[in-house]
Amino acid sequence: MEARMLHVYRNTPYGRETLLCSAHFCKKLDLTLRVYIPRHRKFLIYFPNEAMQVDLDSSYMASPDTAEERVRELLDESGARYDILDKPGFTASNLPDLPADYDFMACPRVMSEKPATIALGKIGNRVRALLKTATFPILLHASVCKPWKSVAVLFGGSENGIRSVRLGARVARLCGCPLDVFTQADKPRQRDKVEKAIDKAGLRTIFDYEVRRWHVFESGDLEENLYAVPHDSLVTLGAYGHGFIKDNWFGSVMELVQSTMPNAMLVAGPNFVVPDTDEEAAH
Repeated sequence: MEARMLHVYRNTPYGRETLLCSAHFCKKLDLTLRVYIPRHRKFLIYFPNEAMQVDLDSSYMASPDTAEERVRELLDESGARYDILDKPGFTASNLPDLPADYDFMACPRVMSEKPATIALGKIGNRVRALLKTATFPILLHASVCKPWKSVAVLFGGSENGIRSVRLGARVARLCGCPLDVFTQADKPRQRDKVEKAIDKAGLRTIFDYEVRRWHVFESGDLEENLYAVPHDSLVTLGAYGHGFIKDNWFGSVMELVQSTMPNAMLVAGPNFVVPDTDEEAAH
């Protein structure tokens, strides 16, 4: 089966930018973009062990008569391969239901809150729940479409940080882009702990042969050091781990990253497993 990414379309200027961002991502990775144009304020998405309800804000219902025409016009011009999911299934409660057999899903930072809350530093509750539950990585859009030319992984040695390194390496291979890794290691012996985590997880080959540059910051604060992340990179990170991204991922550290980094972010949640073929490619 061809690799696909799910995108829920919002028929607004902001929705136009996020659709273009998804189209760029799909072209880089040779994915098919599946676009869902919602006709209801709620839908269900079925993961292997859980059905999750997603609530949308009213802007997703804007100008329904022009939505499909605009989607086709934008994507035809972009050159991305796509299809439109226009006949979702329905549950007994009359909610549309979407399968979860995708390789990626694209999300704005908020889906169910009012559009005015769209901003750096804000992750909506529904998007948080998707990140925690999804079996695939989730692309969090930037506020405007900006082509990216490299992959930047934020890594601090945690289990989910290890997952994000594998994901970042996979994306870099698929698109042929350079891969950089950024580590905040300003605590005593943290560099040694991260090195041990790399060896234990079998990531040494990725670091030796696939990473263009590993930036290890042993001084300065995180906000200052994030300036080193290229402005035209796709930022990849893990959610719900220990170390750089802690259990309170949506606490102070993530809010700092959110408010500092305008880049699009590809997030690996705790239920994402890198396919075996990608691990073999790394070795």
